[in-house]
Amino acid sequence: MSLKGKTLFVTGASRGIGLAIALRAARDGANIVVAAKTAEAHPKLPGTIYTAAAEIEAAGGKALPLVVDVREEASVQEAVEKAVATFGGIDICVNNASAISLTGTLSTDMKRYDLMHQINTRGTFVTSKACIPYLKKAENPHVLMLSPPLDMSPRWFGPHVAYTMAKFGMSMCVLGMAEEFKSDGIAFNALWPRTGIATAAIQFALTGEEGLKHCRTVEIMADAAHAIFEKPARSFSGNFLIDDTFLYGEGVRDFDRYKVDPAATLMPDFFVPEDSVPPPGVKIG
Repeated sequence: MSLKGKTLFVTGASRGIGLAIALRAARDGANIVVAAKTAEAHPKLPGTIYTAAAEIEAAGGKALPLVVDVREEASVQEAVEKAVATFGGIDICVNNASAISLTGTLSTDMKRYDLMHQINTRGTFVTSKACIPYLKKAENPHVLMLSPPLDMSPRWFGPHVAYTMAKFGMSMCVLGMAEEFKSDGIAFNALWPRTGIATAAIQFALTGEEGLKHCRTVEIMADAAHAIFEKPARSFSGNFLIDDTFLYGEGVRDFDRYKVDPAATLMPDFFVPEDSVPPPGVKIG
């Protein structure tokens, strides 16, 4: 199945995983709503909604760059309405926008706490809510959260409970909305990487330049997302997917092509359950 002519509303699509998902769909000839805050270049982070739109159109898609703050309901609603007016509807919603702070309770100021919860959990809820009336009219509607499995292990909460709650809030939207909108045939799924993914978030918030060598490229998440969107929405919903395990089930066998540095060991990501085994031949750490 191709995504040609389908319309994707992607938050945080100006760079990183969001842009990669958009570009993969654009190669099919999809319409992409680039819903992100970055209208002017950031001194450290690459990409704006306009550079992303140019890449999408160069890849074969159509792009609608919109300045959107997912913390503001009116901003999201206006963008969704512009998307529908431009492309005639919405087929796929990708909740990718996220904020991170790996700090303990006493080190987390409430401004940062609020930012993470407003962007991650609330932003996901608001964006999904705004898209659902139009997704109900779509032929094969999907909502994808870039969020982890709901593994209630203390090891994920102890070091950074504020961030974990915010990310798990996105996954709880999957759990609830998949059940709530089952009869409407809208699929709600979560996708999460087994390893670190080479993005600006890794480089600047976590490990620096050296850490990127131990990551996979954004393309593994883009390929997994694309495969999810090809699934029949009515029968593929409520799943919490790990990128390589899901792709292995879809027939992918060469995972080395996703490594930033073929010689480097892979860095495990947060929130991957202990009982989640990598595909054959894949070594982590």
